[in-house]
Amino acid sequence: MHYISITGFAPHSFWRLPGFFWHAGASMRQAQAADGNLMAGARRINGIFHTVSLWRSRDAMLDYLTSGAHRKAMAAFPSIGSGYGFGFEGDEVPDWADVHRLWQDEGSRRQINRQAAA
Repeated sequence: MHYISITGFAPHSFWRLPGFFWHAGASMRQAQAADGNLMAGARRINGIFHTVSLWRSRDAMLDYLTSGAHRKAMAAFPSIGSGYGFGFEGDEVPDWADVHRLWQDEGSRRQINRQAAA
């Protein structure tokens, strides 16, 4: 089993796009070169900038997540836009239509959990 990570992000405005692309590009280059990364890609779907990556393990993904360009991007992103990521174990990377659907399903689940906690 491998670890699959999916993210989705929407910049707050057109004016935030340069900062988004700067951080996203550096983070993608870091992911593609990271130890334990088997695949990483990005695509815009319905106005949401998505990434999907395949890792040898969750620990390998967490090493990437908390270091280098990605760590800097996480610190900057609240001022640039909003989004979230999640992951799961699996062996096949979902196609892009499924990436967007899974991301939306995760957002719905998170909203339901927020309402239940209130």
